[in-house]
Amino acid sequence: MYIPEVKKKIIVRNLQISPPLALAPMVGLSHSALRSLVQEQGCVGLLFTEMLAARSLPDENEKHSPVLVRSAGEKPLFYQLFLSEIDEIEPAVNRLLQFDAQGIDLNLGCPAPKLRRQGAGCYLVKDPTRLQSLIAKLRMTTNLPLSVKIRLGDRLDQAVLTDLCHMLTGEGIDLMTVHGRLHGEKFCRKPHWEWIGKVKDMVSIPVLANGGIFSVDDARECLRISNADGLMIGRGAAWRPGIFADIGREIYGLLPSQARISNEQIYFRFIELLMDRFPKERQLGRLKQFTHYFAGTYTFGHHLATAVQTSSSMEQAEERAGYFFEKSVH
Repeated sequence: MYIPEVKKKIIVRNLQISPPLALAPMVGLSHSALRSLVQEQGCVGLLFTEMLAARSLPDENEKHSPVLVRSAGEKPLFYQLFLSEIDEIEPAVNRLLQFDAQGIDLNLGCPAPKLRRQGAGCYLVKDPTRLQSLIAKLRMTTNLPLSVKIRLGDRLDQAVLTDLCHMLTGEGIDLMTVHGRLHGEKFCRKPHWEWIGKVKDMVSIPVLANGGIFSVDDARECLRISNADGLMIGRGAAWRPGIFADIGREIYGLLPSQARISNEQIYFRFIELLMDRFPKERQLGRLKQFTHYFAGTYTFGHHLATAVQTSSSMEQAEERAGYFFEKSVH
């Protein structure tokens, strides 16, 4: 069903995003192969890298680092950073300019223990004075579009959330993605899409809704409840790489450039992209991580996941996957 009031595009500083559908930054998943795979299916308007450490970024080699490998067609691409110190900002930004970044995203939502030790991710939000100084420095250092990805906080507190959002926009953030869960909530918990709507009412910049979107129906309901300007999809894109094309077709009234292909074809295309973008020793682990989600669309998908997970080479994984698709009923 087509929704007339849906926004077909958003403007993020000087960048037009159309449609306003983004592939989320996900460790081990949002690499060049998955980015290209969803682009080929159609209707993804914005891409993000995996989370990058600002501290080590200046020393990374974009031709060899698996988190920096990128094809020429992967645009617009925002590089997601986690940082905790002001002196990390300028060297990291200068490096991103060399990579032809279209934007920079600051991770303010990840609750991983690694980030807790550094006072980054969602833990940076707990120190608003330091966060404000970091955002101000980041804005002074670059004219690139700046975005942030946040969660709703430690608890549902509208006053605290309002202060955070007003500070972020006041310091020059151009785009805000809101993951509709609290810092401590697991993915199994239903996201609070209505609270994304509260954030939307607080700010004048575009807001993307994130969390719990695995189908066209989920996307439609999330947009209805949150009134967000667009969507960011994470695990749902690994589960179903054609989800952007489906949403584009059914909600945004768009016609994807590529005709629909089967899940089997999508899976083997992903293998091709892994082999093209990464050296042999970096391929199998990424295939296993992707398959963990992709297999969920099949009634007996655990057979595919187990077969690939126990494979010792890409050739073996590809052969076992072929056998699964021959025997499976989707």
